[in-house]
Amino acid sequence: MKSSFVYILTNRYRTVFYTGVTNDLKKRIAEHHSGNGSNFTSKYQIKDLIYFEEFSEIEQAIAREKQIKNWKKEWKLELIKGLNPKIETLDY
Repeated sequence: MKSSFVYILTNRYRTVFYTGVTNDLKKRIAEHHSGNGSNFTSKYQIKDLIYFEEFSEIEQAIAREKQIKNWKKEWKLELIKGLNPKIETLDY
């Protein structure tokens, strides 16, 4: 069974966040780095992976993405800092 991921990207100043879902994290991050990820990430130079969760079912990942997208920025920061306290760019 193929894994699915929810991920959060940010810009170099850590001021803008993007939450997405994919079944191939490495490929999707490469797309964001090349400017082909989304218009929003290209416009705001959002390329740094700072958080991700892995799921066994895509439906679970989509539900989690929707949940996180509805959160306040402060809540997202708390979630990120639980895994990545210094909000450093993660390897994938």
